[in-house]
Amino acid sequence: MVADLPLRAFFKRTRLTLEMIKFEHSVFALPFALTGALLAWRDSGFDSRRLGWKGLWIIVAMVGARSAAMAFNRILDADIDARNPRTRARHLPAGLLTRGFAWGFVACSSAVFLMAARMLSPLCFALAPLALAILFFYSYTKRFTALSHLVLGFSLGMAPAAAWIAIRGSLDPRILWLTAAVTFWTAGFDVIYSCQDYEFDCREGLFSLPRRFGVSGALWISRAMHLAMIVCLAALVMTFELGGLALAGVAAIAMLLWYEHSLVKANDLSRVDAAFFTVNGYVSVLFFIFWAADILARRGA
Repeated sequence: MVADLPLRAFFKRTRLTLEMIKFEHSVFALPFALTGALLAWRDSGFDSRRLGWKGLWIIVAMVGARSAAMAFNRILDADIDARNPRTRARHLPAGLLTRGFAWGFVACSSAVFLMAARMLSPLCFALAPLALAILFFYSYTKRFTALSHLVLGFSLGMAPAAAWIAIRGSLDPRILWLTAAVTFWTAGFDVIYSCQDYEFDCREGLFSLPRRFGVSGALWISRAMHLAMIVCLAALVMTFELGGLALAGVAAIAMLLWYEHSLVKANDLSRVDAAFFTVNGYVSVLFFIFWAADILARRGA
């Protein structure tokens, strides 16, 4: 019974770490990565040998990379989070987890990502350290640039391009429309989320678009970014000559983004969590459903 205590403690800390990094929010970028893989599969003539087990390793790589990046961000921001009334209850500032265990989680998650990249292809494995470097670099950006939101966006936007490389073995410039779409989408909703910390950022000297342009100005920039996302998705439809289901998916996303912005006002940020977590979860999942349906329908045509 006594021997079980260290094991129980380990599993408890692992569970707390998964809570800390909001593991369930891996759903945000994963559907876009899988869409990139499906487009690459379509481009290869629906060669089943180019998908199959690679789809599983793409999922493993995505989860490993995001987990490492999120845990790294929580470690780096622990002191800042401790001073912020909104975040001081997070696991590291509250003492629920030690930094040592969190660093161990970063190392393990990074190893899982590198292993998955190695299983995908030599090129994926060669590019994996660069991808990790970009993911970790984001955590520093709020200390020196208001464009940190776009860096975060690109961190997620790499996913569909990486999935394309995993399936096709090289990068096709056409998939960069999806990278741009995810970059603008992520940056846009991150701007909305960061509006909650406007006063804290000003007091601490942290960089963000709300601090630079005020909450009202930042919300207008967020709207422009989400409009840019729709434009990029429309360009992607035309570039890959997709059909009505893909266009319906773009229309559904446009409506969801309109609803997201209707929830948030410069003088009322009480519904930011609904806008950030709920709506964006629907955006990514519905996008994948519509686009996967369009791609698979064309396979049977």
